[in-house]
Amino acid sequence: MIASPPRIPPFNKTNLTVKGTANRGIIKSRLRRSLSIIIPAYNEEKRLPGTLSRVQQFLAASNWEFTEIIVVDDGSRDGTAKAAEVAGVRVLRNPGNHGKGYSVRHGMLEAKGEWALFSDADLSAPIEELERLWGAAEREHAPVVIGSRAVDRSMVGVHQPFLREMSGRFFNLAMRAVTGLPFHDTQCGFKLFEAAAARDIFRRQTLDGFGFDVEVLYIASHLGYRTLEVPVRWNDVAGTKVSMWLGAKGFWDPVRVRWNGVRGQYR
Repeated sequence: MIASPPRIPPFNKTNLTVKGTANRGIIKSRLRRSLSIIIPAYNEEKRLPGTLSRVQQFLAASNWEFTEIIVVDDGSRDGTAKAAEVAGVRVLRNPGNHGKGYSVRHGMLEAKGEWALFSDADLSAPIEELERLWGAAEREHAPVVIGSRAVDRSMVGVHQPFLREMSGRFFNLAMRAVTGLPFHDTQCGFKLFEAAAARDIFRRQTLDGFGFDVEVLYIASHLGYRTLEVPVRWNDVAGTKVSMWLGAKGFWDPVRVRWNGVRGQYR
């Protein structure tokens, strides 16, 4: 049985941090409430049914004018795509296993909604936190709003193992030093984009792996899109697909992003 969605604390503007010097606002003059939710998935056959049911319940109780759920199957070797089809959601298939960054880009460029959220398949950031991101976008007229575990760590219910959490904090310090981005948490898998801005940003993305979040935010800043970092509730969920080795390799990604920027690759 799917538990009832928890009560969402009211949006508090004092809990909103506005990061970066970008000032390009929302492209569309009207904030149409149409939404695509993109869920990248690799070997998520067991977890996906519960996740999709939770998301569908949330959307059924919301007042979005149009919604779609897109599962991007990243070359899974199990029944991930079948589980998504049974749930009645839209399924995109990658040509093999290319990584989370590839999957998110695929979904963003295929999204039909005026807004596009990508969320991890484990719902470590509960889907109800979307209203917190949307509230920030609406109030501040920002086309990019990212969920953050670091702005208010009291909102983290279940922490990652100590070494993984410390590695993440060190990665953020290194990322900020290398790229100049001001964000406290680039890796939280819960980000909302106005679709027109997303197409502008993601078509320039080159990284398919761990560091794609950094690249996407760097591109958004480079193009002048205002980006907000908003605290969200978050709980670590067992079964991460990111190994410590892949995470360690990801430390080079901010260097690659900065070098791409210096070469003018994101123009």
